[in-house]
Amino acid sequence: MRRRGWAGYPPRDNQEARDRIIEAAARCVDRLGPSAFSLSEVANELGISRPTVYRYFPSTDELLSSVGQFVMQEFSDELRAHLHEITDPAEWIVEGIAIPIEWLPSRRHLTLLLADGRSEQFVRGFTSPVAVDITRQAFRLSSIDWDTHGFSQRDIDELSHLMLRLIASMLIDPPEPPYTKAELRRYLRRWIAPAVEKVALD
Repeated sequence: MRRRGWAGYPPRDNQEARDRIIEAAARCVDRLGPSAFSLSEVANELGISRPTVYRYFPSTDELLSSVGQFVMQEFSDELRAHLHEITDPAEWIVEGIAIPIEWLPSRRHLTLLLADGRSEQFVRGFTSPVAVDITRQAFRLSSIDWDTHGFSQRDIDELSHLMLRLIASMLIDPPEPPYTKAELRRYLRRWIAPAVEKVALD
């Protein structure tokens, strides 16, 4: 018997429809792996047609960018928990860059976005306004009083953009040979930490 569309629970509005398609796409990647991902699989996951998917996401690239943003939101909770005990601004920034570089390559969603020449879509999702807002939220929810350390909202906005672009760059074109954990942190502490420390001292 054919399954009813949307599992019998149609979305209330366009935003809910988009959210459910994104979540279904993420599940498909987890279950099938990047090589088997397709819009047909996403449609089957929800019991809807491909044209319905296209109604909300006119292209595969747009859906992939949205999946990247979904992964960022999902990942941010894990990252904040890891950074929670850090009270030094420079060290928080170093770890906030190093951990995603180390952890994200194991995520199948990321493998999908970086495969088959899709790095442009990955960057667009990873550095989107949504991703920047998620990074700003990580600053707000950290254990550090950024105001006391001399960081304005503009400083935090600029740092958010810088962190995301550095992470995206290192993921798309990783160093060869790869950095060890210690080497990555030495690199970031040498070139990034001094700029953060300067703001804290000014």
